[in-house]
Amino acid sequence: MLFQDTYQYFGFWDAIEMGLYYVIVGYFFLLFFYFLFIRFRTSKKLYWLFFSLFFLCFGVARVFFIIYYFYAPELFDGATIASGEKVVEFLMVNYRLATFFTWMGVACAVGVLGILLLPPDSQIEKTERKGSILKNWLANKNNVKLLIRVGLFIVPVIIGILALTLSQWLFMDPDFVEPIGVNGGYGIPDDIIKIIFGSWEYPLGRFLFNFIFMPLFLALIPFVFLYLAWKTFGVLRKSYALNAIGFLLYFIGGRILQGALDVADFPHVKAILPPLIILLALLIMVIANNYEQLK
Repeated sequence: MLFQDTYQYFGFWDAIEMGLYYVIVGYFFLLFFYFLFIRFRTSKKLYWLFFSLFFLCFGVARVFFIIYYFYAPELFDGATIASGEKVVEFLMVNYRLATFFTWMGVACAVGVLGILLLPPDSQIEKTERKGSILKNWLANKNNVKLLIRVGLFIVPVIIGILALTLSQWLFMDPDFVEPIGVNGGYGIPDDIIKIIFGSWEYPLGRFLFNFIFMPLFLALIPFVFLYLAWKTFGVLRKSYALNAIGFLLYFIGGRILQGALDVADFPHVKAILPPLIILLALLIMVIANNYEQLK
């Protein structure tokens, strides 16, 4: 049958899923160019720069995820130990880079939220300077807001850098343990660093990134947009609300649902549903940030 004679792990539904993710990548880059050259170039607002870089980073991350899930496993021919070692190294390089750019995208989204939540005051009351330089600097509300915005932006950047620098045994994908032969040799130790709950085992690094850090930011971004929608009115309220819905759908389709369907044995649903939800989320975000023009 088709794919079975040529590919080891790549089937019909994998081809459908990969094709949909290629469409998503193209849409990501299209949105990057639109928000950078149409919105940011004409307005010079930092908000649009962060928004354009958000799409760029997530697009690059998705490219590495495509290589990681669909192309890299096919390189393993099972002939030599060296082959297995090289494939595993290639897998982990792509996973690290995909995770890094994902967190850079999250940092850009947090940068957008920082601008919306903590805009600089146009007028600051002048006070008599007393005390140290640091005390006088912190007395300026704009400086404090800038410090908070930079701090919020740096946290995801640090997490992304950790994904590049920490041991690869913290992130070894359990799905590739058997096919690549992790437990059977190829220079890879059996004691991959993992967290154990009863009979359930999961790599420690992936557990922290996917179940601790990422959910915090996944909850933060839509919640802040909902808060802004509640505090504003008119066009801004509708724009913020649509952004909240878009980000929520994106993270549900791209992270939660995709992970849940990896466990369940529904290859056709996994191949179609998450990518379509992501495409819907991107469409909603485009409408949200062009709501006034589309009215």
